[in-house]
Amino acid sequence: MIRHIVMWRVRGDTPTERLAASNRVKTSFEGLRGRIPGMSHLEVGLDHSRVDYSCDAVLVTEFDSQEALEAYASHPEHLRVRNELGDLRTARFQVDYQANAGAGTERKAEVLHAKA
Repeated sequence: MIRHIVMWRVRGDTPTERLAASNRVKTSFEGLRGRIPGMSHLEVGLDHSRVDYSCDAVLVTEFDSQEALEAYASHPEHLRVRNELGDLRTARFQVDYQANAGAGTERKAEVLHAKA
């Protein structure tokens, strides 16, 4: 499973404008649920800390494979959302990683140890 996390800082001169922009990001990406093959999880969170180094919104998605993540990048629905949001962001940060990569091996070792 590949976990894809994206965080944004959005435009807005006031906290109210930034919240409205953040909500637009949230609503737009939540509209992708069930529309992207290989995407098994989608969650969007909005920051409430309001510290100066925080991002405004975070997208956490999980894909069945690297290929599914790569297909998402060019999927028409994803491209529609990306274009819809336009230049709403001022900064974007991304991390993609293999989730639970070693968990299966560790769990097998625990089971074998318990049976011994």
